[in-house]
Order: sequence, then structure tokens, then C-alpha cells
Amino acid sequence: MRSPQPLASQADQKSRSTSKQPLKRLLAYASNYNRQIQLASLCSILNKLFDLAPPVLIGIAVDTVVKQQDSLLANYGLTSVSSQLIALAMISLVIWAFESIFEYAFARLWRNLAQTIQHDLRLDAYSHLQELELAFFEERSTGGLMSILSDDINQLERFLDVGANEVIQTLTTIIVVGGIFMAIAPEVAWWSVIPMPFILWGSIAFQGLLAPRYANVREKVSLMNGQLSNNLSGITTIKSFTTEDYEISRIEKLSDKYRQSNRRAIALSAAFVPLIRILIFIGFVATLVVGGLQVEAGTIAVGSYSVMVFITQRLLWPLTRLGETLDQYQRAMASTNRVMDLLDQPITMHPGHIDLGEQHAIDAKNLAQPLTATNGEKKERSAQIQIRGEVNFEQVSFAYPSSPAVISDLSLQIPAGQTIGIVGATGSGKSTLVKLLMRLYEINSGRITLDGMDISEIKLRDLRGCMGLVSQDVFLFHGSVWENIAYGSFDASTEAIEAAAKIAEADDFIAKLPHGYDTIVGERGQKLSGGQRQRLAIARAVLRDPPILILDEATSAVDNETELAIHRSLEKITANRTTIAIAHRLSTVRNADRIYVMEHGRLVEQGTHDQLNAMSGIYAELWRLQTGQLAS
Repeated sequence: MRSPQPLASQADQKSRSTSKQPLKRLLAYASNYNRQIQLASLCSILNKLFDLAPPVLIGIAVDTVVKQQDSLLANYGLTSVSSQLIALAMISLVIWAFESIFEYAFARLWRNLAQTIQHDLRLDAYSHLQELELAFFEERSTGGLMSILSDDINQLERFLDVGANEVIQTLTTIIVVGGIFMAIAPEVAWWSVIPMPFILWGSIAFQGLLAPRYANVREKVSLMNGQLSNNLSGITTIKSFTTEDYEISRIEKLSDKYRQSNRRAIALSAAFVPLIRILIFIGFVATLVVGGLQVEAGTIAVGSYSVMVFITQRLLWPLTRLGETLDQYQRAMASTNRVMDLLDQPITMHPGHIDLGEQHAIDAKNLAQPLTATNGEKKERSAQIQIRGEVNFEQVSFAYPSSPAVISDLSLQIPAGQTIGIVGATGSGKSTLVKLLMRLYEINSGRITLDGMDISEIKLRDLRGCMGLVSQDVFLFHGSVWENIAYGSFDASTEAIEAAAKIAEADDFIAKLPHGYDTIVGERGQKLSGGQRQRLAIARAVLRDPPILILDEATSAVDNETELAIHRSLEKITANRTTIAIAHRLSTVRNADRIYVMEHGRLVEQGTHDQLNAMSGIYAELWRLQTGQLAS
């Protein structure tokens, strides 16, 4: 897999992508496969050379029968007709054998090359996609991106499978047959090649006309796939609102637009072959008539004339396949542009350079100890940094693209090893703080530090690796309970996974599942209740054992009994580690060491639960509201 491309501005990327043709972009990407391409191309050329030999053998056979002792082979000591024909049979056997060998070779080489490029391109595209910031995904549909990673790359693979070989063999045929014609009868050769400039011109013209039509086809299929993906994800909503007919209508319209787009492309591409056949007919008839007259005049031999007639078909008729090849080519180039445009998307987030290494929570008694080097460690970094978990927001401001500011000049301190609560009304910027801390977005101004280090200087994977996130919207992968708990801690033992489940108070309900830890949870964990999914997410965080635990509305979507169970598990896992609890339910953060209250992206109150209640401010009002103390 290739390493991510260096940082670049959006304008530079756009300039580069528009200045290149799709074929050039593909060849530039495929430069690592030059050796395989050259070997496959050589086998294609050799196969075509042996494929063009039979018409020559037919001409020699005719020459043998007509001239007998004066034939071409007689000059090599084969005086009898029978010996000449036997020699021709042996030569034919060798030619057919080599033709078959090289056909097997080029088919295997091109197909394997197509599979390899498809595999590497998909991995490179997906790897690059993972490095892009969240804003990129918010502007695009999942189905559209899936269309690029799957359908567009498959389209390219289909062309490499067959089309590349067709192009090479067609060019080989033109060069070899043209040379043979010029050697045998130059005056007839001109007539046979008359259609060639028109065929080539027509091919180029058709490419120019087809390119925008197939680009439109790829756009339409992307929109359709996006809607299909969206509908499948929201199938419960569709069923609950009985909007099946409405959604079928939407898919029908998108599918019809895709069909009509394909029809416009097909209407043009289908006209290519009939037009080419007319030109081919002219070349074939010219060779047949003019060559025959030359034989009658005694200018060329009967055997040479036979070669010309047969080889003209080998030259011209394969050109009828140019229509299909051209169709595959234009589809592949439209897909290539979409894939390369994805790879050209700039990675705007700086990767950082400080290596933190593997992190685990440390005891509270060690929080005040200075950072120390790990003795005897033979790695690139000179010291293993142990994260204590002190976080500082210093005059941080942030706004989502094309939106007003969400965070405005905010400063707050989160001491190492303490539990901090952040509360506020919906839209006050609470969850945005978490995204900024994990560098899912870059701040517009200000500074965020972790143990005194600017988080923009820390390697992204190391920064996120020292944090464990339990969010309101728990995402579980389609797989077993065991696999979902172990996600991100793939080398964890069975004992560790079960211990994490017990701490999260998930072990009891897991034991009641049909297959225990091996039970498949379904896509996004749809076979489990909200509380069960939440407890698995907590178990996953427990297993990771991070120095910093982030709870983003972790109990807002569960019932009171489940909330109580989650609170008991959180008391165990928040000990001796920095915990940031984003909460709508104030009961979640009541016992926090410090509570920050946010409003419109600003910090408006701070203190303990008792201190904030005594202020009779926003927090006190929210507390009375949630505990039913406000007068009706």
C-alpha cells in the first residue's frame, strides 16, 4: 500500500487533477507495475505475431501447389510437393503451439495484473479516505463513496482484463500486416490501408463524444447507490412511517435517470461498429479487386495474392471490435477520473510528529511524576512518554464550514486524573469539544494541550490511542459480541474481554444471549437494545484502558435501570484516570470533581455540583427542572 500523499492546497490538487487526462493518471499510478505490464504486453504481441502466421502459410501452400519445384520452399532443398507440405504442417504445428502458449500467458498475466491493480487501488483509496477529516464525509453520501470504492474500481478492472490486450494486439496487427503488404505488393497495400486513417479518426472522435456521456453515467449510478445505501440504513424508519411506496418511487426515478444516461451513451457507441464495417468493406473489396487484376497482369504471384486476401481480413475485421473496446475504455476512464479525484483529495490535517507510544491508565499516585525515558527501548523515539491526562483548552474558537461559530474563545482546564463534567443545552458546543480534542476537526484559533504538548504536534494515532470514547450513538460492527468488545484491542485475551464485560455490567445479559459472546449482534448492533449496546461500548473502552476516558451523552438514551447499571460500571472505570463526561442528564456528572456549563459556545459557569446550585444560575435551573423542583 502506498503512503499517504503529502499535504497540498485544494487549489493545487484541483489544478493537478484537471490538467491530467485519465489515461495519464492511470499510467502514473500504475508505474509500480511496469514490469508486469511489459511482460503481459510482450506476450500479447507474440501471440498476435503467431496468430498472423497462418495466412502466410496458406500463401506458401498455394505457392507450393502452383509452382511445385519452383516454389519458395524448394529453394531450401525440399524438392517434392509432399515434403514441402509436410514441412508446412510441422511449421503450422509449432506456430499453433506457440500461439496457444502465449494466449494462455497473456490472459493469465493481464487478468492477474487487473486483479492486483484493483486490489491495491481499492486499498489505497480506502486508506486515503480514512485519513480525510470528518467534514469531507459530511458533504458526501456513503453510497456515493461506496460506488467509487466498489463499482468504479471494478469497471477499471474489467477494462484491464480484456481491453488492454485488445488495444495492443490491434496495434500489432496494423504494424505487422502493413509491413507485409508493403513487402509483397506496395501498389495494392495503399488500397487496403485507405480505411485506416478514417477508422483512427473516427475512434478519436467517438472517444471525445463518449467521454462526457460516460462521466454522466458514473454520476447517475453514484446518486442511485447513495440513495440505496441511505434507504437500507434507514429501513426501520421507512417501515415505521410506511413510506415504502415513496422510497420505491424515488429509487425508480434515480434508476430511470441512470438508464436514460446509459441509453444516450449506448446510442452513440452502438453506431461505431456499423460505420467501421463500411470502411472495412471498402478496404477488403479494393484488395480483392486490385490484387486480382495484378495477378492477372502477372505483377504478383498467386500465393502472394492469397496471403493478401486472407491477411486483409486479419487486419480489418478485428477493427470491428474497436467499438466494444472503445466502450470499455471510456467507461474505465470515467471511473478512473472518479477514483483519482478521490486520491487527489488533500489531507488537510497535519499528522503530527510526537510519538507517544502505547498508552494505559496510570495510578493516581504517579500523576505528579515527571515524564521518564523507558530504559533499553530500541525504537526510533528516544523516550516513551507516559500520558497523565492533563488537558487545557486555551482561547479556542471553531466553526463548521459555512456555519457560524460553535466555540468562541473558550478556555478551560481539565486536571490529570480528575472527572470533569461538561453540561449545557443542545447546540451549546459540548460534543464539539470532544471532536476538537480528538482532532476529528482542526480548531480555527487557540490551542489545545495534552500534558503541556500541543495536540497538533502529537501523532494522530497516538493522540486518539490514549483516549477511549463512549458516545450516545454507539456503533457496533456486524460480528460477534466478542469481536465488538475486542475492537481496537485485537490481541486481548478471552479472560481480559470477559473481565471488561463484567466491569461494564454486560456479562449477565451476554450470558443470556443465544450463543453468549459468539452471538452475532447484527449491523450496527440492531439485535441488541440501546442499553446493551451502550454497555458493550463501555466494555470496549474498559478493555482499551486509556489514560483519558470520554463519555459523550453515554446515558442519555437508556432507561433508569440501565442508567444505574452504567453508573456503577463508570464508577469503577473512571478511578485513577482523566474522565470527561459530556452530559444532558445532570445526574451523570453530579459527583464530578468539577462541572463546566456551556452556552452558545462559551463557558458561563464552573464549579462543583453544590457550588453551581448555590449560584442559582443556569446549572441550578437545569437541576431543578430535571429533578421536578420547578413550580408548574
